Amino acid sequence: MNLCTLANCIIYFNTASAGGSNYTSSTLNYCCTTPLPSGGVGNFTNDPLFVNEAGGDFHLQTNSPCINSGNNAYAPGPTDLDGNPRIVGGTVDMGAYEFQFPTSVISYQWLQYYGLPTDGSADYADMDGSGMNNWQDWIAGTNPTNAATALRMLSATGTGSGVLVTWTSVTNRSYSLERATNLDASPAFFLLSSNIAGLAGATTFTDTNAVGAAPRFYRVIVEQ
Repeated sequence: MNLCTLANCIIYFNTASAGGSNYTSSTLNYCCTTPLPSGGVGNFTNDPLFVNEAGGDFHLQTNSPCINSGNNAYAPGPTDLDGNPRIVGGTVDMGAYEFQFPTSVISYQWLQYYGLPTDGSADYADMDGSGMNNWQDWIAGTNPTNAATALRMLSATGTGSGVLVTWTSVTNRSYSLERATNLDASPAFFLLSSNIAGLAGATTFTDTNAVGAAPRFYRVIVEQ
């Protein structure tokens, strides 16, 4: 691949007369390829585990890391190359063919990376006692074996310019922040800001409209 923009793709086992990687001068997100792209998000280098690559069968094996590892925003239509549903299990697969019988709703590559089973038995288990189950850790981009990485509010501190809100975060996620002043209201929370780029360790946001003495409640939402 040369000078391409690719998402939810498998670019693997290619050869070229000049040698080199499976791609050049391209933008890749949520792709299975090698070597790992220097930019982009959601990429990995694991063998995609086709049913029969040599025989031209590029369907995914039952333990392929590409299952549930794409991004739904990049799914171009409702069906895959076979005409089957494009999204099965909640999250689109990488590659041309959607695996139709996933046993987990989490990315298989993510589960395999942390040594967790792909049969669904660990999807909603809280392995590290953080208060977040494995599915929530996957969505948040946090480590299911380290309670210190769980998504949580750290502080909301009044300053001369408003309220400084701080939460744990990672660099490959963006966040929305909401505020409420009356939890009995419906709806209680209203959007303050979205597309807040996550920083390593913790992210802060100053609510400049929070002036005067009043109760205020904040919550943070992961955007994918």
